[in-house]
Amino acid sequence: MDAAAAAPNFSFFALFMQADWVVKGVMIGLILASLGSWAVILDKLFRFQALNRAADRFEEQVSGGRSLEDVAGEAGANPRHALPRMLQAALKEWRDAKAKGAMSENQAGFLIARIDRILDTQIARETTKVEEGLGSLAIVATASPFIGLFGTVWGIMHAFQNIALSKNTSLAVVAPSIAEALFATAIGLIAAIPAYIAYNKFSTDAGKYAGRLEGFADDLSTAIQRRLAERV
Repeated sequence: MDAAAAAPNFSFFALFMQADWVVKGVMIGLILASLGSWAVILDKLFRFQALNRAADRFEEQVSGGRSLEDVAGEAGANPRHALPRMLQAALKEWRDAKAKGAMSENQAGFLIARIDRILDTQIARETTKVEEGLGSLAIVATASPFIGLFGTVWGIMHAFQNIALSKNTSLAVVAPSIAEALFATAIGLIAAIPAYIAYNKFSTDAGKYAGRLEGFADDLSTAIQRRLAERV
């Protein structure tokens, strides 16, 4: 009965409470980093889904046979999503150039170059937006295992000091100290693995979304070139 009462407690809470203050600080920091990375993961998960759904709907409208002006007008004055903003910016340049009268081939070429530059700027801006937060995931993914390892090394050093002071090397004395030290590495891996997987997934998603914007920009540029060919 006494032996059962004196048995070491290896629950997460017990390991945390028994740990050295440095190891506790490492654990708390890793837990906060993990919570922060999960906030980014959930935000990116829902955001990419929303962006792709909106892009699907808008591309269906554009490919539905209606005029680009009608589709752009339905998007409103300040559309939330990238594709209607790109369409409105390209059409604005087209309308401004058309209002000045007939264009030479050189002027038409300058117009296409201006439109391409505007669209490239918007693509870069939108890509930067969707990539926000990925840097923090990369930091958590790469740094957490080393921070956890630091906590483990510090905890083991502290455990050896206690063992030396108590002059007792029995497993019952050593095991709890080693366990609480290794727990820091476990928390580091728990924080790092989801962040690493999410970083790679969302980096791929961001690249695909940027490619989607570039493809839409190319289609817009081609459509305006056809219009210019009819006028020049």
